Amino acid sequence: MNVSKPPDSRFSDLEDYPFQAHHVEVDGLRMHYVDEGDPSAAPVLMLHGEPTWSYLYRHMIPVCSGAGHRVIAPDLVGFGKSDKPTARSDYTYQRHVDWMTGFVQALDLHSITLFCQDWGSLIGLRVAAEHEQRFARIVVGNGGLPTADSSTRLGVLNIVAFLTWRTFATYSPVLPVGRLVNAGCLRTLSPGERRAYDAPFPDSESQAGARAFPRLVPISPRDPAIPANRKAWEALGRWQKPFLTTFGDRDPILGSGDKVFQRHVPGAKGQPHARVHAGHFLQEDAGPELAQKINELIASDGARSG
Repeated sequence: MNVSKPPDSRFSDLEDYPFQAHHVEVDGLRMHYVDEGDPSAAPVLMLHGEPTWSYLYRHMIPVCSGAGHRVIAPDLVGFGKSDKPTARSDYTYQRHVDWMTGFVQALDLHSITLFCQDWGSLIGLRVAAEHEQRFARIVVGNGGLPTADSSTRLGVLNIVAFLTWRTFATYSPVLPVGRLVNAGCLRTLSPGERRAYDAPFPDSESQAGARAFPRLVPISPRDPAIPANRKAWEALGRWQKPFLTTFGDRDPILGSGDKVFQRHVPGAKGQPHARVHAGHFLQEDAGPELAQKINELIASDGARSG
């Protein structure tokens, strides 16, 4: 497996990203992550999606760490400051689940509060469902877990919008990541913020993961990821721990997917589910608000447990 390693110079003087870099090796690949706050506290694990990286969480990390939590925001393999296999065939859904499972195990994380969005939810919900003993609660924002069943697909994925994006990501001669992220926000990103999203992708080889991800979304019953996703969905149907949805009200792709989770997951009953005024990348539009909802969920759960 050939790997592209992003030069440090690409990430110098990024706007609003003062965090120290941490790295861990998983399956021979170096994964970068942010690790802020009290190292002895239970972790809040923030998982990004496509085509972003931990930079997406820069406005949420200080709010959660300031409340006394340890906040961990990794860059998925192929994104951010993590290693990037250069062939699209190197990326599969199962490999990403395995890499993230390896990451959680390498850091030996327990009592995790998961916040996941976009591909962060496709990966994170699998890991949580398959390793429930490591997770205390889940917050999903603009995410889903595709099973290719009409009962769970409807409202989770606007298929026309998604297929348009998948075709663009696969075949467009250029992949202007900063502009794409900007298009998924209600607010306008600054030039420095767009530069930060472009930073991990200096050439076509480094973009292999970002190009591959849309085609890995399992929308057909014949997709190899479907059996494992359906098993994870069944596990979420027995999930009694707190499960909160905080979706953006202007997400053109995932729509009303929060309602599907609220109906299916027992732990979602009675939770203060919210819609925030945000597009697909709700961390950019409503980051501090989302972080405060995470803090409130942890506090209320702790009060009940105590």
